[in-house]
Amino acid sequence: MHIRVFAMVFLMLAMPMSGCLGGDEVPPAIIVDDSIPSTFVTGPDGLPADEALIPMEFMFSNVGEGGPEPSIGITSSGCMFFIAMEKPMRSCDYGLTWENTADITQAPLTSDPYGWVDPVTDRVFNIHMMGLESTWIGWSDNDGESWLGNPHDSGPLPLNDHIKLATGPWVDSVYGIPGSISPIYDEAVYFCYNKLAGIFCYTSFDGGASFEVGGLIVGLATTNGGLHGAITTAPDGTAYVPPRVSTPSIIFSKDNGMTWEERTMGEDVGTPNPRKNSEVATDTESNAYHIWTGADFGVYMSRSTDSGETWEQTSTRISPVEIISNTFPQVDAGDPGRIAITYLGSQNSSALGEPDIDGGTWTGNPHYATGNVSYDLYVTFSLNALDPEPTFHTYRLTDDPVQVGSICLNSGDCRDIGGSNRNLLDFNDLHIDRDGRVYIAFADGCTGPCATSNSSTPEDSRDRLGSVYYLADGPSLYADIDDLDPLIDPSEMEAETS
Repeated sequence: MHIRVFAMVFLMLAMPMSGCLGGDEVPPAIIVDDSIPSTFVTGPDGLPADEALIPMEFMFSNVGEGGPEPSIGITSSGCMFFIAMEKPMRSCDYGLTWENTADITQAPLTSDPYGWVDPVTDRVFNIHMMGLESTWIGWSDNDGESWLGNPHDSGPLPLNDHIKLATGPWVDSVYGIPGSISPIYDEAVYFCYNKLAGIFCYTSFDGGASFEVGGLIVGLATTNGGLHGAITTAPDGTAYVPPRVSTPSIIFSKDNGMTWEERTMGEDVGTPNPRKNSEVATDTESNAYHIWTGADFGVYMSRSTDSGETWEQTSTRISPVEIISNTFPQVDAGDPGRIAITYLGSQNSSALGEPDIDGGTWTGNPHYATGNVSYDLYVTFSLNALDPEPTFHTYRLTDDPVQVGSICLNSGDCRDIGGSNRNLLDFNDLHIDRDGRVYIAFADGCTGPCATSNSSTPEDSRDRLGSVYYLADGPSLYADIDDLDPLIDPSEMEAETS
């Protein structure tokens, strides 16, 4: 199946942005507002910084299948894997075409998928929760041409969801001593999920075929039903899991999941309610960057330069102050200080203080957003994120909304009829490839007539189309690589889109 791929113009030029009109009983339609900026250069307070915008160009690819809660990974051959609630998809021609095969959809059934590409071995993991009893963990070592897999018994009910998997280095101090357990796979494979009791995390010694070591993480992880974000590992072997709790926090292990510690931060900006996952990235020197949505609905960061032992207690604002609402932040890092963050955000500040869908006044919470609020996809780069005064370069990637109106952030508390605004589910994803090129996976809720009309309403914005943006021309997150060049020849791309 051929999927159209569009080359974006240089995004440092202003693009139209969705605005809003006032209204009483009927939510006003979204209209185009040319006065709202699409690019920003800001400092650690979200205010303008005196620095030139880094020029970047992005490519868009329509995956062609539903894509809520997407995971994205890229093998060294350049194959992209997009795994979400519908069909796991693969593109080996930089997004020009996407395919699904029966081998990729290898689980007997799925109610909550997740994907991961091991950046060391190229093993592709395709994971599916099967009802409430078990999870199917599949893997491929040849870009998805063939697969192996096993069910993982998750124990007595109830098992909820939030299955996550990642890989990372073995810690020599634990497994490199005589008499210790000997791994038979180059990387430790971590598998976490939540039950009502909290977060359960396991470590595999055989590449994900079995998980015999681990269990319930006791402590902070046992609160809020064990909801959590993605697993992240550092080059020094530290593994991180961010719990979804009221005070921004991190759980980490320095012994490949044998024991876990916890740290808190971000009390100066807090978190909203309902809240979504926070996320962590680590760079090539094992510095860690924890990001989350603050109580004022900005995107914030705390940094650790000692492998998670201590964290800044004064938070850094990543998103511009003009973005007054955000959700689904995701982050990845390359060399020290070089990070990229994506999130859904809104600049519809005129809606603040209006009656929201819960009978109160809207404060920027996406869960209660009014019908004249629209959300777009943003990406923020920093090449000096470890500096005392880092600079952030932000682009709005979409020129039509990803969602019009509210985004349900709590599956048991959706605030529109039938919970139809739950269409995007819980998260998006961002990862880099071996060259430090940024790839973003997201579900687009506003497609077709919703995207082209100036009168779109929340009821028009209930799609969940799998979509990808990736950096075509711009900065690598690895310092020794010059600016990245496009992966697709312009003439080839024009032939595909004509």
